[in-house]
Amino acid sequence: MSQYPYPVVPAPRFDVPAGQAVERARAFADTMTLRRTVRDFAPDPVPREVVDHALRAAATAPSGANVQPWRFVVITDPDRKRRLREAAEAEEREFYERRASPEWLEALAPLGTDWRKPFLEDAPTVIVVFEVHKGPHSPRPYYVKESVGIAVGFLLAALHQAGLATLTHTPSPMKFLNEVCERPQEERAYVVVPVGYPADAAMVPDITKKPLDETVIHL
Repeated sequence: MSQYPYPVVPAPRFDVPAGQAVERARAFADTMTLRRTVRDFAPDPVPREVVDHALRAAATAPSGANVQPWRFVVITDPDRKRRLREAAEAEEREFYERRASPEWLEALAPLGTDWRKPFLEDAPTVIVVFEVHKGPHSPRPYYVKESVGIAVGFLLAALHQAGLATLTHTPSPMKFLNEVCERPQEERAYVVVPVGYPADAAMVPDITKKPLDETVIHL
């Protein structure tokens, strides 16, 4: 008789030698340090199979009580992307011209962003990630934002490993995304992720990350 009061399977074992583990960790970190938010996309289509595998990786993320409270809406239709851009820019114009504090705008200035979001149309694929809350067809979730945040992290890493460029866009408020994506009210937009290849002349702001000794503490 099993010592567990629920169904179990053997824990996965990878048996990676210590030296090889270091090399794998270093290679992954080196690759991820090259990831940058890109706002200028080439029109080249992204193979659906690549996106599907990246989403499959995202869906392996841990979640509270294994409820998996996420929904990924993949948009490639030009008309729907246009509607998405128009609605997002309306909210973003309000943010930049009325809602944002001077301090917030000052923090954004080095990144060169404004209310214009052409990448929502230019990127060949746009993934809208929703949190799934309790509703007629969904159970009560737990640790929703934490779970969805981890899944989005997996998604970005998987897309980057496949050689694709991404950015994370969070217009506020985002209720318009339910209408654009035809999703029920118990689903709440979490982030919009344009996906594609950088345009030939794409440039990114010259910024750096904090050194590890400022963000990591070993006890």
